[in-house]
Amino acid sequence: MPYNATGLWARCLKSIKLKIQPQSFQTWFGPTNSLELCPERAVIEVPTSFFADWLEEHYSWLICATVEEETSWKPKLEFVVQKQAKGPTEFNQAEREDSVVKHSSSEASVSSNNKSSLVFPLNPKYRFEQFVVGDSNEFSFTAAKAVADSPGQTAFNPLVIYGGVGLGKTHLLQAIGDLCYRNGSAQRIVYVTAEKFFSDYLQAIQRQDTAEYIKIYRNADVLLIDDIQFYVKTEGCQRELIHTFNTLYQNQKQIVLSSDRPPSTLKGFEDRLISRFQWGLVTDIEAPNLETRIAILNCKAEEKGISLAPEISRFLAEQVVSNVRELEGALIRLLTMKSHMGMELNIELARRALRGMGRHSTPRPCVNIETVQKATSDFFDIPIPMLIGATRKQDITSARHVCMYLCKSIIGAPLKAIGNEFGNRDHTTVIHACKAVEKKLSKDPTFGNLVTELEKSIQSNASQ
Repeated sequence: MPYNATGLWARCLKSIKLKIQPQSFQTWFGPTNSLELCPERAVIEVPTSFFADWLEEHYSWLICATVEEETSWKPKLEFVVQKQAKGPTEFNQAEREDSVVKHSSSEASVSSNNKSSLVFPLNPKYRFEQFVVGDSNEFSFTAAKAVADSPGQTAFNPLVIYGGVGLGKTHLLQAIGDLCYRNGSAQRIVYVTAEKFFSDYLQAIQRQDTAEYIKIYRNADVLLIDDIQFYVKTEGCQRELIHTFNTLYQNQKQIVLSSDRPPSTLKGFEDRLISRFQWGLVTDIEAPNLETRIAILNCKAEEKGISLAPEISRFLAEQVVSNVRELEGALIRLLTMKSHMGMELNIELARRALRGMGRHSTPRPCVNIETVQKATSDFFDIPIPMLIGATRKQDITSARHVCMYLCKSIIGAPLKAIGNEFGNRDHTTVIHACKAVEKKLSKDPTFGNLVTELEKSIQSNASQ
């Protein structure tokens, strides 16, 4: 019997709209259409191949689940690109370089006045003068300062700074941009997060016009990209990053990246991108030692017009050791309590401030795919090589499915990233695993208790 694909897809879209953020729905599902929707196949039409890649990686599980909810069907999901649409893979290198030439000439008048310009604003608090230097960050600080003094002219190109959350990576990147701007050592300075770099690319593709995007990013004298580990790792996005990287590097323009881990351990990036990240200097920022933490507290307090007694700054620095951001949060809470409660600034008030925000005397490790695998391995007493390996024994397969499910539910890791960490499995395998666990959870309370126990164990270990 014939099925009304348009009507059925409209029902599915109405359900999906209730499950995700409005902006995400409008961006990713607004331009879609269903060419065929029946028990065997669900063919979804999208504007570009980039849309197909993104929906397949991030929302295929949601689409499949919603179709099943609305129709009880479990069709094979396919994405088809509109014939009239021009996808990112159709922008060839000649077109890209031609655009660069056109916009280079248009920028000549801007460059001729020899004045620096910030394409996007910087935080005025993030300057080299406000960065507290210690043993844990001295080398990264020195390298960043050298790059700001002579962008594109040192051996530090690209400069990659990596380290944990709240240790000063963003501060250093913006400080580089700030000094280049104030000193006039570079004319066009672009600081962006990896997420914005990607979203600007997406908008350019949606408009089928990459000229403005190229004008911004490939004409930069200094390009600073923060949190590169969050960059979207589809083929089109990585290709665009490579082209931008190549253009800037060949023209001796400065590239600076930050990451939460060394480039060699970044997951999902093409080898040719990883190798480019390592062409220049890779340097890390570690958690600050006690003396540096005390200096940071005193510096932050002085900025607010407060002088901390040595015993107070030392007490806070001894109790909050994980990162600078949390340390500053403790100080702000302490000063807020003093100001609004009219209390004396002493050790007892510092203790109360820490109790109110949770006291952490040791660093809290983040939950990532590796930690979930380790916890699952211990919980089920299955060696990790066997857990992520090819064996299909029922007990091991079940544990593997649970581990994949928790990687998705706890971390929110992309399906492809999870698959890569489980023996380079396809993302459809991860979807199958998650659906299998969800189905069993709905029917088996004992299994549900087991999964909950494992999840609590993972969260508990991460908070210790």
